[in-house]
Amino acid sequence: MENNYCIIMAGGVGSRFWPYSRTARPKQFLDFLGTGRSLLQMTFDRFAGIVPTENIYIVSNQAYRDLILEQLPELRPEQVLLEPLRRNTAPCIAYAVYKIKARTDKANILVVPSDHLITKEETYRNVLRECFAFIANNDELLTLGMKPTRPETGYGYIQIGEGGGLLRKVKTFTEKPNLEMAKLFVDSGEFFWNSGMFLWNLDTIVKAFETHLPEIAATFAAGADYYNTPAEEHFIAEAYATCQNISIDYGVMEKATNVYVMMADFGWSDLGTWGSLYEISDKDPDGNATLHGRSLNYNCHDNLVVLPSGKIAVLQDLDNYLVAEEGNVLLVCKKDEEHKLRQYVTDVEMQFGKEFV
Repeated sequence: MENNYCIIMAGGVGSRFWPYSRTARPKQFLDFLGTGRSLLQMTFDRFAGIVPTENIYIVSNQAYRDLILEQLPELRPEQVLLEPLRRNTAPCIAYAVYKIKARTDKANILVVPSDHLITKEETYRNVLRECFAFIANNDELLTLGMKPTRPETGYGYIQIGEGGGLLRKVKTFTEKPNLEMAKLFVDSGEFFWNSGMFLWNLDTIVKAFETHLPEIAATFAAGADYYNTPAEEHFIAEAYATCQNISIDYGVMEKATNVYVMMADFGWSDLGTWGSLYEISDKDPDGNATLHGRSLNYNCHDNLVVLPSGKIAVLQDLDNYLVAEEGNVLLVCKKDEEHKLRQYVTDVEMQFGKEFV
């Protein structure tokens, strides 16, 4: 276990959960489910007994340093890696990988987002133990594929290759398909959701960066003498200024030939949208879900109501709406048109100011 490491990506601004998620306090720092722990804290908690606390790194935006250390006091400040600019997941992961490389020459690394929900946590931990054992002894890139429960168009898909067992060679990656294609994928039994969780050993991921993203590899390899020193911050500021903006999926996983997928089912949701939160929430007989506060619903169906604790809403004749209040903002919009949220946020900022976003 001492060679197991974890990189938690926690730099997103969570605009798709506005107004509950704000720029100053994005969704990964919020207690969505009323458990007393934020999504980031719940993510951290899952690795107890699998990854030593001193081997867990959080990669995030400079603006969230104090929030991270407040929510995870178990971490030392040097375990919080601060990105000066947003450059997508490939530079984010490369920064952490090369920082780990400066510390050790033997590491088995798990990469996870900070804002996913997992309901079967013991099953998840058992899957991770199997995955760590695999990457410790194989020079393969491993991703976790979730068994699809519906023809979801908001997720990427992984097609598995021939063979038996839960660990299979990846045949293809497909980004968010249309509904017709998603139905074909689910019916075929050959496709799994791409969870965005990855595992690999240190040597394998360094070789993958050198092969598929050589400029990013060279940029972060040049910091070998600066990582874990006072000069790291200045080096990273210069490195990010020249870094390509690219995801690990496009940059490495879809190009590599040594990619495997562990097929699993541990109650996963990426909590990417209000709709995904509605799907997993408890509902009344009319399909209404109310979180944190309380509501009285008269002739209402299939609504999601999110209120501050202690508040109530009285709703009449609403069908398929999102009603969300937080701080100085109340949002009422059609639940199946939440893709317009980013435009709403932009309009609010332009007309009323940043204090509302």
